[in-house]
Amino acid sequence: MCYEIYDRAVAFKSDLAIISKKETWHYDFICRRAKHFATLLLGQKDDLSEARVAFMVNPGVDYVAVQWAIWIAGGIAVPLCLTNPPPSLQYVIDDTEADFLIASDEYQEILQPLCHQKKGICFFSISDMMQSRMYPEKSLPALNLSRKAMILYTSGTTNLPKGVVTTHGNIKAQIEMLQKAWQWQSEDKTICVLPLHHVHGIINVVCCSLWAGGACLFLPRFDPGEVIELLESKSITVFMAVPTIYFKLISYIEKLSFTRAMEIKGNLMHKRLMVSGSAALPVSVMEKWHELSGHWLLERYGMTEIGMAISNPYLGERRPGFVGTPLPSVQVRLVNEDGKINNGEPGEIQVKGPAVFQEYWKRKEATMESFTEDHWFKTGDTAAIENGYYKILGRTSIDIIKSGGYKISALEIEEVIRQYEGIDDCSVIGIPDVEWGELVCAAIIVKEGKEINADLFQRWLLERLPKYKSPRHIKWVDSLPRNAMGKVTKKELVPLFKKE
Repeated sequence: MCYEIYDRAVAFKSDLAIISKKETWHYDFICRRAKHFATLLLGQKDDLSEARVAFMVNPGVDYVAVQWAIWIAGGIAVPLCLTNPPPSLQYVIDDTEADFLIASDEYQEILQPLCHQKKGICFFSISDMMQSRMYPEKSLPALNLSRKAMILYTSGTTNLPKGVVTTHGNIKAQIEMLQKAWQWQSEDKTICVLPLHHVHGIINVVCCSLWAGGACLFLPRFDPGEVIELLESKSITVFMAVPTIYFKLISYIEKLSFTRAMEIKGNLMHKRLMVSGSAALPVSVMEKWHELSGHWLLERYGMTEIGMAISNPYLGERRPGFVGTPLPSVQVRLVNEDGKINNGEPGEIQVKGPAVFQEYWKRKEATMESFTEDHWFKTGDTAAIENGYYKILGRTSIDIIKSGGYKISALEIEEVIRQYEGIDDCSVIGIPDVEWGELVCAAIIVKEGKEINADLFQRWLLERLPKYKSPRHIKWVDSLPRNAMGKVTKKELVPLFKKE
């Protein structure tokens, strides 16, 4: 049960749990604050009975205390994105029919007007909760594994975001499989630089570190220099980030002197584990990070609905371009468009196991469409297997381009383009075409101070890619649109090529 993280924390009573804004908090303090918050949420009730509690709280001790308070009071945690505009926040609050809204003080002006638009919602600010003594502490409700625990929202790349409902049992399974696979231990200390309305930051970083009795250092914002300095500390043992963050850290180190870069490498080599996820890790980034840090990043595959499902090994070969093998208790299969199992051929990833989510909130039809009759979840991602390791070919609806009868992986083309001298980053998409079905198109960023001869580049591509895979249209851009996790939002690139 995910409130079990609270029960486990009691055993780590005097151990360091959280570092934030140069202050430290031990497990006992967080447990007491969480229990106080839970008492306020319960009021005269004995159980929140799966009431939805939306919260917009800064990363750190208050975030963890609020999350734990919701769980031990019997509520459903609904973390809000700190950077979302009011209409997006309103959508989540309305869609979940939130009963409570909790905010760090600086977000009160944003959220209080939204509360006025929904009758019956109870608003708490963090400062008011800390000062309040309205109710004496009371017994907490008994919960079971099947109770709903959290609703996280998908990115909504094709339609309105959907609320992904996970139970206490789902979350416990997600945490325990990562504890086993990545060998979390109480001596571990990690850094949280990820948004805390996504499974990556919530489960992989915060919950896993605190479940093990380790410590988590929260940063209010990402600063490459500060992150590198922290990573050089001997006390930091684990680091998890998205490819965009590793790319920025690489850019930062490359601007330093050779002596300083070698000093950093010497300090980073002794980290226990470095992980990349939430978006495809370019092979070039993995190789460059190895050159600068001595680490082969552990790439894994997961999503909001399933937590983590596939991972490169903690001990053993980590293959560039591959996400590894299924995690403990996870079943994975590849199926073709007819729903038949693909023996040795690329296909859609389908997943089954105790970590898979329960349902899409208030979307019975969407839930049913996402599962097969024998209860496998259809991820919508396409993969291939080579020597036992899974290789992600892309999102079936976005990254698999169907052109001239061929199925083409946009991710494969992107890997090739990034190898060209002077290119910083790129994104490949398919644009509908009457003759070909879809045309391969690429948006490319050139490194600062570099120039690319388009004709020479096209010739270079044709030496490395079949003609049907080579981009028909190229746009040279200054930046690529990304979501909060650093993943390129490809649908926003479509208008660039529509006119052509």
